Amino acid sequence: MKTLRAVSFAALALAAGELGVAVAGGGAEAPQLHLRATPSVALPPVDVLAVGRLVGGEEQERFYCPAVEWSWGDGSRSARQSDCPPFGEDARLDRVFSAAHRYRDPGAYRVSLTLRRGDRRVAVATAVVVVHGPDLATDGR
Repeated sequence: MKTLRAVSFAALALAAGELGVAVAGGGAEAPQLHLRATPSVALPPVDVLAVGRLVGGEEQERFYCPAVEWSWGDGSRSARQSDCPPFGEDARLDRVFSAAHRYRDPGAYRVSLTLRRGDRRVAVATAVVVVHGPDLATDGR
């Protein structure tokens, strides 16, 4: 008989290089925002693809048509605001958000995806990208 161990979703997400948090508010079950950056470890220069996903939860107006803000951990930021029809019964959430960014210098960078409605932050997720220096590739071994 196999014994199953309970492992929290946060532990699994952290082990996979993915961590997400939905900001509190409202009574219905809210979707959770998850973020993954690929590759998460590389040598410079590297183009990283960051993909955020809203997982689970109900279709809620506060997650409908958000402004999308990316912080790349190296001082650069990017943002996008969509022009959407009003929320209604047939409205569906955008559940996938993606952007690419180039890292030229070694370092550990915290990538952050923030979804906003007006001045309110409705969800935030982060992932870490580690860019090693060139000495790793040419250590003489």
